Amino acid sequence: MEKQRQLEEYLKSLKKVAIAYSGGIDSSYLLFVVNKVLSKEQVLAVIANGIMVPRKDYEEAIAFLKENHFQYIEVPYKPLEITEFKENHKDRCYHCKKELMTTLKKVANENGYEYLLDGKNADDLTVYRPGNKATEEVGVISPLAKFEISKEEIRQYSKNLGISFWNKPSNSCLATRFPYNTNLTEEGLKKVEESEEIIKNIGIKKVRVRVHDTIARIEVNPEDFEIILNNIKHEHNKNIIEKIKDLGFSYVTLDLLGLKSGSFD
Repeated sequence: MEKQRQLEEYLKSLKKVAIAYSGGIDSSYLLFVVNKVLSKEQVLAVIANGIMVPRKDYEEAIAFLKENHFQYIEVPYKPLEITEFKENHKDRCYHCKKELMTTLKKVANENGYEYLLDGKNADDLTVYRPGNKATEEVGVISPLAKFEISKEEIRQYSKNLGISFWNKPSNSCLATRFPYNTNLTEEGLKKVEESEEIIKNIGIKKVRVRVHDTIARIEVNPEDFEIILNNIKHEHNKNIIEKIKDLGFSYVTLDLLGLKSGSFD
């Protein structure tokens, strides 16, 4: 718990902060801790409302803010207006994150909050994350990374603090479901979101539906293969394959290698 104590002392020293809140466990933990050591008036959550985030995740994030009576501001965000995002360049995340964090920091500053913090953790520094460079350029502070707090530690600390979704699977921007250099559309992003929700509704918590033109490639952990195969075999109404095809896909496949984060990288 030494890292959490150091984190708390550091957050106290900032006195007044805004948090770039995504609804994931990292920023939820950070927001919870900072509200623990500072008064609620000294903390502001700024949350982007954009097409890149699944609606259910966004609604759950807002519910968390309301349940805990945290101060927050919703910020409309339109990533499809960013050329590099819309055309799904390999550095898409850098350009999107730069615009997003610049916008959130401006909102924070306009409301009297000098510092903007995010939930980047120690593990994020070891994988391909083009957005990391953008947050540094904007001047966003990443306390969890600063004190070398890992995802596993965040989950354990969150469980100890009573955060109900401490073990919620990580999610990512819906643009990651498409190959680089393919045009992104609102319709396409929604199709992916709805396809993943169909699969989650049969009891699978972690899923990615990757798009290859008219093919939907399902990635889940190998231990969940049986759930999918049983649904296809025994569902007397529409099974998940039929439901996903109804969204406009010609073929639906199951990736036998299982779920892999950033499989298009």
